[in-house]
Amino acid sequence: MIFQISIFALITCFYIAYFMKQIFLRKKGIHTNRLAKGHKPPKTAAIETALLAATYGIAAIQYASVFFSRFMLSLTFPVSVRWIGIVLTGSGVIFFILAITSMRDSWRAGVDETQKTSIVTRGIYKVSRNPAFVGFDLLYMGSALALPNMISILSAFIGILLLHFQILEEEKYLPRAFGDEYLQYKSSTPRYFLFF
Repeated sequence: MIFQISIFALITCFYIAYFMKQIFLRKKGIHTNRLAKGHKPPKTAAIETALLAATYGIAAIQYASVFFSRFMLSLTFPVSVRWIGIVLTGSGVIFFILAITSMRDSWRAGVDETQKTSIVTRGIYKVSRNPAFVGFDLLYMGSALALPNMISILSAFIGILLLHFQILEEEKYLPRAFGDEYLQYKSSTPRYFLFF
């Protein structure tokens, strides 16, 4: 029961932060969710559409795992692995909140060449170019380990893969948007964290 309560609390904190940031910026006239919106190259549009569906789908799977994991092809993991899952999930929440706080008004989900934003290299962006995505990755991995079932593990893998594809798409756009400033930042800061 401790794993269900912990994951429920952590994923709820994560998604509240996600939606509160969107609401806060929308009140300022900033529409943050740019996934699959506007005119985009077909590959970018396909990745963003899949990522948008996966984001909401995985959230539903995470909540379903809290209440119905035993009906979702449940797996038996050692208690130590499940505690690692809790730590990863908590780390994901922290990474994500630090990321959206550091981004201030420049936070967006998806590529949108029509919106002007500033490059952010402060805060957690000093150690990761994509800390919000790292937050999602940790959240997905952690919740799948803490409440292990085949559906959550498969969805976590798909979500992490789609987030990686989204990062690759954004890395094509960012040099056009920020030029040498981004290229210098890219050369000195890891894509994910530490050496990755």
